[in-house]
Amino acid sequence: MSEKAPFMVFSGTNSRYLAEKICASLDCPLGNMNITHFADGEFAVSYEESIRGAHVFLVQSTFPNSDNLMELLLMVDAAKRASAKSVVAVVPYFGWARQDRKDKPRVSIGAKLVADLLSVAGIDRLITMDLHADQIQGFFNIPVDHLYASAVFLPYIQSLNLENLVIATPDVGGSKRASTFSKYLGVPLVLCNKSREKANEVASMQIIGDVSNKNVVLIDDIVDTAGTITKAANIMLEAGAASVRAIASHCVMSDPASFRVQESGLTEMVFTDSIPYAKKCAKVKQLSIADMFAETIKRVMNNESISSQYII
Repeated sequence: MSEKAPFMVFSGTNSRYLAEKICASLDCPLGNMNITHFADGEFAVSYEESIRGAHVFLVQSTFPNSDNLMELLLMVDAAKRASAKSVVAVVPYFGWARQDRKDKPRVSIGAKLVADLLSVAGIDRLITMDLHADQIQGFFNIPVDHLYASAVFLPYIQSLNLENLVIATPDVGGSKRASTFSKYLGVPLVLCNKSREKANEVASMQIIGDVSNKNVVLIDDIVDTAGTITKAANIMLEAGAASVRAIASHCVMSDPASFRVQESGLTEMVFTDSIPYAKKCAKVKQLSIADMFAETIKRVMNNESISSQYII
């Protein structure tokens, strides 16, 4: 009875590419799951092998459309009903995170609703990365392991060996994230102050700091339509920047984002692979977070420190 419970990794449909890389890093097979689709768009989830008494890790980012979230909820429910010892949701991209507060009257707080849905479905732990707002962790009454993409981005930035490097943020809201990068690298920080007339549309932008003859790296967490980050890049080039690159955790890239990035002055746009990117844009590059998540799964299973693997 003292034998350690096994762990098993399963994946939703659209995060399978990442789950396979995580399993390769863990040197374990990806669990066998079947998802049946009905003519009206409804679908059903079933595990095709026993998970009784196992620690089950479910890899699924909840990016649009909402089928990815619904699929994860059904996977959690099926695992609980199949007598899994514990169910851990591995959600590299936590969707609806931009709705983290009431910023005007009569709106929902979507991030809290998603947290409640996952909790009611029955997860015992959440492993996620670069939440849009850190306080979302407090929406859960279970352990939340919040990882940071800086673990893959900082070594990449250092590998570029850029002279006169400056870290920048495309909006003031991301200043804390960009500040940690600039302090770690020992380089100046530049801010962009933007104003919006409506969602996904930037009205105006001003640079706070010096970018003349500098190699600029813009830091952000989500790139959706790419309006903000391409506008920031173009303004910095007009202000005399030698080059501008952008680094962001989550590759949402809704149309016309790929076109905007391709036509902008950006040298490259670097993401993690938390979200699949199938569109064509020569400037887009993805760095894998599979090893980081695999290491976290190992540490959870061995009751080891998660924070000790953070760079910043």
